[in-house]
Amino acid sequence: MNQYAYQTRVKVEDRSLMTKVYAWMSSALAVTAITAVSTALSGEFFDLIFSNPILKFGIIGAQLFIVFRMGARINRMSFRTAMALFYVYAALNGVIFSSIFYAFRLGTIGSVFFITAGTFGIMSFVGYTTKKDLSGMGSMAMMGLIGIIIASLVNFFLGSAQIDYLISFIGIIVFVALTAWDTQKIKMIAESSFDMETKRKAGLIGALSLYLDFINLFLFLLRFLGRRD
Repeated sequence: MNQYAYQTRVKVEDRSLMTKVYAWMSSALAVTAITAVSTALSGEFFDLIFSNPILKFGIIGAQLFIVFRMGARINRMSFRTAMALFYVYAALNGVIFSSIFYAFRLGTIGSVFFITAGTFGIMSFVGYTTKKDLSGMGSMAMMGLIGIIIASLVNFFLGSAQIDYLISFIGIIVFVALTAWDTQKIKMIAESSFDMETKRKAGLIGALSLYLDFINLFLFLLRFLGRRD
């Protein structure tokens, strides 16, 4: 195989991995949406989850366990196992997020979803096409995320609507930046010299990162723009 043919094949494989990353992320979002709607419409199942704090926090704990396990041990597990955990996480997320249908108007949820999709798409495109190194912006966004977590914990006890509004605004900025940064990192992985199996696993972690960026951007926009019923 000559050098030109090799480079062409590598470029095709790189684009294929990026396509798969977006497909994995999109399908996980679909699983979350379907699970959320089904749980909200179920009545008894919804009441069972949200009337039992132990069960609710057990689901949240399972989500955290899956995320940390995938991040720490994905190289030791098969790709199929990692993929299964990814979709289990998305389904559990849908169960928890079903509560938004009781907190916000359906029209508001739909509008914010399309705003999120548009914003996410633009920033992901920027992250994929820019020649500028976004690692500095990403580091600042991560520090902002830590600040949001701390401020949210403090406001849990204060219950200030103004602070919540400010947290939501900062959260939007943080996850807009993280979307671009995570996309650039995934592109770098796709263009790396790693073997394809390693790239696929790293790409799946990238899909999880983009999924979390989308979900959190949606939630912060919903809190910032949404009208509570």
